Amino acid sequence: MAHIISPRRAALAALLLAGSVAALGACKKKDAAEAAETAKAVVISPQEIAIVSQRQIESGPAMSGSLDPDQEATVRAEISGAVLQTYVDQGTHVNVGTVLARLDDTAIRDSYLSARSGVTAAQTAADAAKRNLERAEKLVAAGAIADRDVETARTQAQAAQSQLADAKARFAVAEKQLDKTTVKSPIAGVVSIRSVNAGDLASPGAALFTIVDPSSMRLEGSVPSDQISAVRLGMPVTFTVQGYPNRTFTGHITRINPVADPTTRQVRILASIPNAGNTLVGGLFAQGRVTSEARTGLVIPSSAVNQKDFVPTVTLIRNGRAEKAAVSLGLEDSGTETVEITKGLAPGDTVLIGGAQGLSPNTVVRVRAVSDRPAQSE
Repeated sequence: MAHIISPRRAALAALLLAGSVAALGACKKKDAAEAAETAKAVVISPQEIAIVSQRQIESGPAMSGSLDPDQEATVRAEISGAVLQTYVDQGTHVNVGTVLARLDDTAIRDSYLSARSGVTAAQTAADAAKRNLERAEKLVAAGAIADRDVETARTQAQAAQSQLADAKARFAVAEKQLDKTTVKSPIAGVVSIRSVNAGDLASPGAALFTIVDPSSMRLEGSVPSDQISAVRLGMPVTFTVQGYPNRTFTGHITRINPVADPTTRQVRILASIPNAGNTLVGGLFAQGRVTSEARTGLVIPSSAVNQKDFVPTVTLIRNGRAEKAAVSLGLEDSGTETVEITKGLAPGDTVLIGGAQGLSPNTVVRVRAVSDRPAQSE
């Protein structure tokens, strides 16, 4: 028996079919539009974007200079003499009073022994003259000798005391000269230079050793004179040095030269640098800045900001399209080439840098994934 469909039900089925066909057509049109839009999208690399993040930013005058030991002593010969022996070499750790070398003391020791004998003889003569004076004073009191005899004894005692004092002075000089034949370290530290060897002839004023204390270094640098108002004693200094890539060191300003260099218009400053572990060595070139101000804020690369217009702007990606946005700037860190954004952006925003900054507003933008590879031409 045949199944008969009512006219009302047939009309409803036809209406549903027509709606499905229309919806399918609309979906196809939407997909086609999205495909066309995706095909028109500008693809940029991850290196052409920067994510707005909140971190610390610092600013201050740039500076450059060299590192030197904060305490250094050049040990010089104080007398003439042949070097008999040296006891240290470059890199040797020494303390105050450590013997570094000995000089020939033959002639000086003879003078020392002679001076010591002179003191003994002068002391004996002075003691005898004193006893003679005491005896004369007792005799004149008893009326046994004349007053002039007492005066003579007193004069002889005074002369003997003067000769004793002179002998002691000569002995002290000889003793000091003998002591100078033993060269000692005046400070605790490390031998950086040894200028003599056994057999060399040392002359007064000649440099024998250089001792440095590596526990503390000083940075002698310069800052532009037009930024000296931002520099004060005690301010932190951050810098990098050759030989230690990607590592930052910190110190504090201890002195500021009151006069600018007339040629460079730079002002010399000195900063004390703790050197735990003796990592830093003297003579290295340092480059950094004085940290005059620091705070936490939204930070982006300075190159992402267009400051040619009256109001600074950035190009960012919102909803997959390029968009211009006006921003307000805060601190600028020339060392890391970053700038603080005080208004106009939020954490997580994506800003364009490099050639991507030239994209027109409303341009569809797609960031190429790291795994993506450019198409190879056949």
